[in-house]
Amino acid sequence: ACSASSPPPPAEPPPGAAAPAPAPSGAADSPTGLLSEEDFKALHQLRSDKAPPARGQTVDVAGTKAYLSLPKDAKPPIPGLVVIHEWWGLNEHIKHWTDRLAEDGYAALAVDMYGGKVATTPDDAMAAMKAVDEAKGLEVVRAAHRFLSTDARISAPRTGSIGWCFGGAWSLKLALNEPELDAAVIYYGRLVTDPAQLKAIKAPVLGVFGNQDKGIPPEVVNEFDKALHDAGVEHQVLRYDADHAFANPSGERYDTKAAADAWEKVRQFLAAKLKGG
Repeated sequence: ACSASSPPPPAEPPPGAAAPAPAPSGAADSPTGLLSEEDFKALHQLRSDKAPPARGQTVDVAGTKAYLSLPKDAKPPIPGLVVIHEWWGLNEHIKHWTDRLAEDGYAALAVDMYGGKVATTPDDAMAAMKAVDEAKGLEVVRAAHRFLSTDARISAPRTGSIGWCFGGAWSLKLALNEPELDAAVIYYGRLVTDPAQLKAIKAPVLGVFGNQDKGIPPEVVNEFDKALHDAGVEHQVLRYDADHAFANPSGERYDTKAAADAWEKVRQFLAAKLKGG
C-alpha cells in the first residue's frame, strides 16, 4: 500500500516479527553498513531484544522526531539523504536502512510522517497512512532537506531522497516540490504519470519496481517511464521479477537476489549523483 487510494498489499508479518536468526558477521560497531544482503537479512530476523541498537540520534524536524545517522568519523561537508519510511512508520527496519546508508557515506535523515506512531498490523498501517496530512507531510520532508543542507555537522553540498512504498511516493513528492534536490530514489511507490507535472522535477530519478506488484503493475511503471522521458527528466527504471516490498527483509515477500541487485544499483546511482565530481 503506497497511498490511501491504492489497494493494501497481501498481509505480511509486521517488521521485527520474524524468528531469531544468527547474528550478522559484520563488525559489531557497524552492523548494517556494507554488509552482504544475506547479513542485512539476518539483522532483520533477529528478535528486537537481540538486534543491535540503532546507532543514530533523534533530532527535531518541523516539530517531529526524525532519526539522524552520520558516517563514522565523517566531517562536513557530507552528502545528505532524506529517508522516508514504508506504511509501517519509522520503525527499526527503517533505522537499520538509515544506518546502512550512513555507513555508505551519507548523512541519512529518516523522517517520521506518523508523529511517533508505528504500526504493527496492516489495518493500523492503512489507518496511519490515510491520516497523513499532505501539507504537513510536505513541510516535514522539505524541512528534512533543509536540515541536511544547514546543520553544521553536515552542510550537505548535495542532497537526495529515498523511500519505500508510502515513502517511495513521498520521495517522488519531494522531487516534485524541491528544486534543490539532486537525486530521488523511489522503491515501489505510487506514481505520477502526467508529463506536465513531472516537468517540475530537477533531480535525476531512479525507480525500483517489482513486476508482480499488483498495486503498481508493470503497465503503470511503463507509463511513468514514458512520462519522465516526455518531461525531459533524467531517469532510470529498474524492474524485477518480484512482488511489492521485495527489498524489506522483515516481510514474507522479500527477494534476496532482487534486493541485493537493486541495492547495488541504488548505491551506484547515489554515488554518481551525490558524491561525483
